[in-house]
Amino acid sequence: MAPTELVWFGLGLLMLVAGTVAVARSAGVQLGWTPLWALARASIQLSIVALILRGVLANPWTVVAFIALMLTTATWTASGRLKDLWHGRRAAFAGVTSGASIALVLVFALQLVDLDVRYLIALGGIVIGNAMTAATLAGRNFLRGTRHRRDEIEAWLSLGATPAQAHREIGQEAVRESLLPTLDQTRSTGLVTLPGAFVGALFGGASPAEAAQFQLVVLAGVALAMTVCGVVAARMLGRSPFIAVDE
Repeated sequence: MAPTELVWFGLGLLMLVAGTVAVARSAGVQLGWTPLWALARASIQLSIVALILRGVLANPWTVVAFIALMLTTATWTASGRLKDLWHGRRAAFAGVTSGASIALVLVFALQLVDLDVRYLIALGGIVIGNAMTAATLAGRNFLRGTRHRRDEIEAWLSLGATPAQAHREIGQEAVRESLLPTLDQTRSTGLVTLPGAFVGALFGGASPAEAAQFQLVVLAGVALAMTVCGVVAARMLGRSPFIAVDE
């Protein structure tokens, strides 16, 4: 990309972020400059990743370290969101790791896509990222549910129920709510949205049929990873011997 094109590209991104900040402020949404800092961080990280991927694609054995880096970053991010919950960091780590690992192992074991470095990195990034989202949403929904239904939890505990039993329905609802946006997007794929994996495969030279096949694998893998992650995280959080206190 020529320097002039790069400058124009940067200005275009800044205009989009400025629009995001302006709309949020005019609507009273307390985001501050978060959209700007988020994009700046993403720009730096993607630049670094682009350089790293050159080495990874040239030396396939380094893909393991790269996947481990993505998994570590995802679990660290999710655990920070759940730090106010009992063993929240541990639940986030267990959920993200188990969900992403099970989904990726099954996809390649079932030979739904070839075990190729490019596919592993692409699929790994998407699955791990969505598992991270599932952990965050499930955890925050769980915390909201425990605060809202505190009296119900106390009643169950007073009747001799274990913490896991007292929190079971709340955990189930938390997982369900965390999955609904993704499942809705899956149902509308092709009619409302053209997901990134499909478009990326097309731009990479794949035929529409091959792109659709890869996208279906991504959707199925994401659904499995998010479900496993949400269930594991919610059940670990549900073992809490404490009752959430309202803010």
